[in-house]
Amino acid sequence: MSKPRIVVGMSGGVDSSVTALLLKQQGYDVIGLFMKNWEDDDNDEYCSSRQDLLDAVSVADTIGIPIEAVNFSKEYKDRVFSYFLREYEAGRTPNPDILCNAEIKFKAFLDHAISLGAETIATGHYAQVREVEGSFQLLKAADASKDQSYFLHRLDQAQLSRAMFPLGKILKTEVRRLAEQHGLSNHAKKDSTGICFIGERPFREFLNRYLPTQPGEMRTPEGHVVGQHMGLSFYTLGQRQGLGIGGAKASSGEPWFVAAKDMERNRLIVVQGHNHPLLLKHELEVLDMHWISGAPPDLGRNYAAKTRYRQEDAACSMGLHDNGLTHFAFEQAQWAVTPGQSVVAYDGEICLGGGIIK
Repeated sequence: MSKPRIVVGMSGGVDSSVTALLLKQQGYDVIGLFMKNWEDDDNDEYCSSRQDLLDAVSVADTIGIPIEAVNFSKEYKDRVFSYFLREYEAGRTPNPDILCNAEIKFKAFLDHAISLGAETIATGHYAQVREVEGSFQLLKAADASKDQSYFLHRLDQAQLSRAMFPLGKILKTEVRRLAEQHGLSNHAKKDSTGICFIGERPFREFLNRYLPTQPGEMRTPEGHVVGQHMGLSFYTLGQRQGLGIGGAKASSGEPWFVAAKDMERNRLIVVQGHNHPLLLKHELEVLDMHWISGAPPDLGRNYAAKTRYRQEDAACSMGLHDNGLTHFAFEQAQWAVTPGQSVVAYDGEICLGGGIIK
């Protein structure tokens, strides 16, 4: 009996290409789907979507699977980009890739795949899904340096039950080797970095098109004015580059960092030294907490969490406040905890879920 149909999200990158290759080798009826999520400035030097589509088509041809391109730009603008701008305008730093996974890749794309007769979708994410007594768990990838469970923490049971991550048990080096061995034209292609719709372009320049600049003062916590900022939206907590206050007075010679935003007075609060007390936090509150299992775990135990993607898991406890918000308390102070970013909780290898840092 032939295996069922799986639709693979193919981005033109090596990870999704090897995902399609492995599933084809396992005997599945594989269809590739290239998602176009952005078209505002498709012809400029930073937008690679045309080249990405050519790469995806070339790989599909080599593997011997059909591929189609589908345009989700409208859904992306409505569900992801508008939220991204609202958050930046409010002085927070959102993570649109997390929303893109929940709203586009595992909603719009999943709906489209089902219309093509597929039961399941697969992506090139480094993560794993495990079914335990009818419940689906999201697990970290075997390749700890590539694990992407952080970006998938908003998926729910229905989405996970239809998701496959064939790279979850494989090392990235092996993915590149397989791609080369099977003659995939993109086997040496550089991994894409940054936010999907911004790509490699200068971030400030991009944001400038959509948000007004409102310059104001940069001040120390003691009230000394040490420079001017372009607009609070253009800075993030813990930022060191691009402040332009190298030799400011009241200077200890240590580098300057963004420590806080005073939205009311339009002031950027800056401090000196990586370990300044204002950059360190033991506790945080979370908005819009999402539990993958559908319910909170036993909150009387200790867990681990991370407040940014490229970070070691940090020991913590979690509790529910009277105001309904989830509260995280870390054993060791966390650096530059940033409102708008996501905190994601783990129980060993199991990703429990996460929410938005208040």
